[in-house]
Amino acid sequence: MLIISVTSIAATEDPSSTADVSPRIVRLMARRRVIESVDGNVLPMRNAILFRRKGRFWPDIFRPGRYMCILMFWGLMTLLFMMLLAKFALLNTLHDLKLDQSEFITARSVEISIRTNKLITEGDDIIISEFKKIPLLPKLTLPDIWTKPNTDLYYKCVQRSSKDIISGDPTNGYILVHSNGGLNQMKTGISDMVAIAKVMNATLVLPSLDHNSFWTDPSDFKDIFDWKHFVEYLEEDISVVDHLPPAYASIKPHQRAPVSYSKASYYSNQMSSLLKKHKVINFTHTDSRLANNGLPNPIQRLRCRAMYEALKFTDEILELADKLITRLRDDDKPFIALHLRYEKDMLAFTGCSHNLSKAEDEELRQLRRSVRHWKEKHIDGEERRRQGVCPMTPREVAVFLEAIGFPSDTKIYIVAGNIYGQDGVKALQDKYPNIYTHSNLATEDELSPFNNRQNKLAAVDYTVALESDVFVFTYDGNMAKAVQGHRKYEGFRKTIIPDKKNFVKLIDRMDKGLLSWEEFSMKVKILHANRTGGAVLRKPGKVVKSEESFYANPYPGCICEK
Repeated sequence: MLIISVTSIAATEDPSSTADVSPRIVRLMARRRVIESVDGNVLPMRNAILFRRKGRFWPDIFRPGRYMCILMFWGLMTLLFMMLLAKFALLNTLHDLKLDQSEFITARSVEISIRTNKLITEGDDIIISEFKKIPLLPKLTLPDIWTKPNTDLYYKCVQRSSKDIISGDPTNGYILVHSNGGLNQMKTGISDMVAIAKVMNATLVLPSLDHNSFWTDPSDFKDIFDWKHFVEYLEEDISVVDHLPPAYASIKPHQRAPVSYSKASYYSNQMSSLLKKHKVINFTHTDSRLANNGLPNPIQRLRCRAMYEALKFTDEILELADKLITRLRDDDKPFIALHLRYEKDMLAFTGCSHNLSKAEDEELRQLRRSVRHWKEKHIDGEERRRQGVCPMTPREVAVFLEAIGFPSDTKIYIVAGNIYGQDGVKALQDKYPNIYTHSNLATEDELSPFNNRQNKLAAVDYTVALESDVFVFTYDGNMAKAVQGHRKYEGFRKTIIPDKKNFVKLIDRMDKGLLSWEEFSMKVKILHANRTGGAVLRKPGKVVKSEESFYANPYPGCICEK
């Protein structure tokens, strides 16, 4: 190998100036690459001085007392970081092992569940061919039919803080409330009004109830709710009075229907200004007047305290409900509370008439036309059913419960009114003969105070549903939302939420002979393995009217993770 010097290169480039190479040129050439000739090949090479400097660099690093402290410091930091990663990985593993095996399905079943949901929603031809490829697993780990979801990591968090307690400042005015709808719609509306009164620094007058709904129940607030408990429980949150004081009784209330799904700012600004001006406001509607999400935590917690703690039913209602629950459990066996919303008003409203006669379908159509505030008059019931928004028929419920695995001797308490259709609950009772309602479980004397008081009877049914071992609903209406939310609040009591859109496709396939009972049952179990009312965060939606209701799932807001 031949290394040519800098001066030689300079001489090659300019022979006349070989002896007169300036120091500046030397420095420049020292920074440039020199030529290395190896076996006749010309290659770029770095200055030899650089190699000598690098050669001295590494021994200096390991010289005692110079860089060793720095190396040890960063080594310890790296080791600490790796230990933290290992700790988090171990905690996650222990958390997974802690979960009750009965509360979830195996990884294989989850994979099949995902495939099943995907394939059912695709074309009909794909459903048949792909389902046959999924092996039936007789030993598949599925939740027990009576076991509630594991909730060890969650707790109620609705306590008021010291700064949330009312200070005794003068009120901005009084709010009169007219609650509209059935019992559960009124109940959620009143809870919203309690929170709204807090935001507006207003005094709430005991609400009046709707007497003109479908049931035309004449019951008032004090007939259904323990009004003294309501006032006392909320005394640190808002001021509640039985009626307007004499100084305000002569004031004509300002009539107002608040904008639906409003934020707290709407009431603290616009509505509060109106209240200060008029002193008395009458809110003519209470349903869905507060947003489900985006509210301050103290307001969300107050809604739950009002809904689940303050709005306690009267002793008369609770005593009858306790008697019915005792009779249902007289043999120490669990029971299902079924909200079979296959009632005349709901079928007319939704336009669903599957399995009904032509005469019954026409009767429902006439009822829909006669109710002015029902906006939709012409409805394709079959399309609604395919979309999964129709109430399940009694026969569909019987098939559904059997496919899930409930035995034929299961006790079922129906928390609904009269089932519509000439066959009524026959299709369900043929499979499950132990069908009960408040009508056949209570005596005539026990029911006499409740005659023509459908809202009071609905309160009895609500209480039985809340305390049942399993709650199943067939339509996502106001009662279904209220009960499932309350059951989550009370520790995630088991609530089966039917996947009606996919279930309808499966049962229609089975009825056509395209699925065997064994295949059908397994697919129904897989579809509903994780639809048991467990802890799933409520998520905001793009459209507020279609997002999950706060009262159907108060997590987050009133339920926290340990």
